[in-house]
Amino acid sequence: MLREEASAVEDAVDGKGIDPAVVLGQVVSFALDVPWKADLVGERLVWPEGAGKDLEYEGPWVVVLSDRTRDVLTEIPDDRLPGLAEQWSHIEELSRYSDVRPEVMLSRLREFVGLARRARTNGESIYCWICL
Repeated sequence: MLREEASAVEDAVDGKGIDPAVVLGQVVSFALDVPWKADLVGERLVWPEGAGKDLEYEGPWVVVLSDRTRDVLTEIPDDRLPGLAEQWSHIEELSRYSDVRPEVMLSRLREFVGLARRARTNGESIYCWICL
């Protein structure tokens, strides 16, 4: 979520089912043409304080993604999005969802890339609100 300081306007996309480290991280790995690894996205817990130490805590919580992840998403050329969405639609972690057709995933990817571009333009980070 991107929050503008001057107003209470929020810029957000619905990322339900998109785990930032694993599912979004795979798009980042495809874009960079590198193998996926757990710390590729570089998420950091920002709320609630101490939740990362409580192994039984099930949320909600907020993480901030690394600026590198934001910038990788920002810099994906529009003409690469369909191919990346096609790759993304076949990852195992999305197999439990009912609609992962490439055109649906392309729409979702465009939303994430758009959010990243707006965040970087405004000098902001990308935050993810997560719950189980």
